[in-house]
Amino acid sequence: MGAPMTLFDVAQRGMSAQLVRMNAAASNLANAGSVSGSEAGTYRALRPVFAEQLDRTTGMSTVQVQAVVRDNAKPIREHNPDHPLADENGDVWTTPVDENAEMVEMLESARQYQNLVEALSTAKQLMLDTMRLK
Repeated sequence: MGAPMTLFDVAQRGMSAQLVRMNAAASNLANAGSVSGSEAGTYRALRPVFAEQLDRTTGMSTVQVQAVVRDNAKPIREHNPDHPLADENGDVWTTPVDENAEMVEMLESARQYQNLVEALSTAKQLMLDTMRLK
C-alpha cells in the first residue's frame, strides 16, 4: 500500500465488499428452485470470501474480497420421471438454496452499505463544518 489509508478508503472498500455480497445473494435468489438433469449441472450458491486488510501506517483496518466461491451443499434429488430434464432413473436435481437465508443476507448487506454511506455523509458534513470555522 502506498499512501496511508483514509476514512474514505475504508468506507469505499467496505461498500465494494457489501456490493459483492449483495450481488452473490441476488444471484442465489435468482437461481433458487432451478432444476437440472444431473447433479454436476446443478447451480451452486455463490459465497464471497472476505479478508481483513490492515494499514500499518494508520492502524486502520478494512475488508477485501479475496474470492467468490461456490457453496458445497449437495443438490436435492427428486424423483420426477415426467420432468423434461429427468435423467434415465427419472430423477431431477434441485438447487439447494435457502431463499430465506439469502433474503436475510441481502437485507443485511444493504443495511451495512447504507451505514457506510451515512458514515461518509457525516464525515463530509464534519469536514465542511470545520472549514466554515476558519
